[in-house]
Amino acid sequence: MIVLLFFVEPAYAMGGAAEGQASGSPIAQLLPFVLMFVVLWLLILRPQIKKQKAQQKMVDELKKGDKIVTSGGIHGVITNLKDDVINVKVAENVKIDISRAAVSRVKDGSDD
Repeated sequence: MIVLLFFVEPAYAMGGAAEGQASGSPIAQLLPFVLMFVVLWLLILRPQIKKQKAQQKMVDELKKGDKIVTSGGIHGVITNLKDDVINVKVAENVKIDISRAAVSRVKDGSDD
């Protein structure tokens, strides 16, 4: 019992935080998290979103006769376009159907 009083008495003596002392406003406590989110957005998320938009724009602008490279490395020329499927000529008398999402890039004249 004496040992218990030995530990309890200093605890009461320390008391809680004084009424005048605030532990910090909730806004000030959230500020580091907000700053981390802004940095995350600027350094990681924003460039990725821009890249996705550019890729989607390129896929939407595909037309017959474009020379393309697929994500699997297949080179060919678009012969027909449907909603989600592209018919690509990869060699003489060889045509394959691929998904629009599989198009990695459109080759320009200097890529030949």
